[in-house]
Amino acid sequence: MLRIQRSANGEVVFTLSGRMDEEDIGQLETLIRSETNGRRIVLDLKDLILVGRDAIGFLERCEADSITLKNCAGYVRE
Repeated sequence: MLRIQRSANGEVVFTLSGRMDEEDIGQLETLIRSETNGRRIVLDLKDLILVGRDAIGFLERCEADSITLKNCAGYVRE
């Protein structure tokens, strides 16, 4: 189960905690697309415990789209 918490202070930060798998990607994409105000988007992965292969691909695409990955675990970066 993935928990997503949103905060904003000049930038929009989505703090992700728990497990992220294919089912969670659509929900997170919708939240990111809803941020149309032009602020920088950050995904804080500090409390993310487990990431599936599809989720890793999604995070790669996010980073390619200028979304910052904060506190990203080494195994996800590889």
